[in-house]
Amino acid sequence: MRKFPLVLDLETKYTFRQFSDPKKLEVTVAAIFDYRDNQTKVFLEDELNKLFPLLESSSYIIGFNVKEFDLPVLQRYYPGEVSHFAAFDILEDIRTKIGKRLALNDILQATLEKKKTGHGLMAIDFYKEGKMDELKKYCIGDVILTKEVFDFGVKNGRIYYLTSKGKEEIKVNWKKYLEEDSPNNNIPLTLPF
Repeated sequence: MRKFPLVLDLETKYTFRQFSDPKKLEVTVAAIFDYRDNQTKVFLEDELNKLFPLLESSSYIIGFNVKEFDLPVLQRYYPGEVSHFAAFDILEDIRTKIGKRLALNDILQATLEKKKTGHGLMAIDFYKEGKMDELKKYCIGDVILTKEVFDFGVKNGRIYYLTSKGKEEIKVNWKKYLEEDSPNNNIPLTLPF
């Protein structure tokens, strides 16, 4: 059976200033873009059990800092081991190629001439103020922007970032994440909750 990747982003109740353990940050909302049906989907904390079968059946989980942030935060809720998921982390790939981390906004501005609508602390404020519609919209926006960067890299074999010298190119080989099946075939499926 052919599988397809999905793009994941989530927002949390707390920051790393409050807790160093990602599992203690707690999810407020998670959003995905699913390449199977080309749709975004959003899940509140009490709906995460609906997200897990989608993660399990995807070929890759694509994100920006997904390996060091999003998946470890989800471990609190997931009955299996999130490290078994096949994940492609755009930030990790960039760091491997140029030797440093970049902000998503740096890539967005140079590659797509776009910007994020806000920052993670703003998402925490939305949650504290009970503005769940704004929170969902913010998270979906980040998923779409991450997808657009990924799609640009797939199509063009490169992305860009800004330096003091101007726009610098990063060569990428991301097409394989849309064409290859992953080792997720051996992921045990979660039990229904």
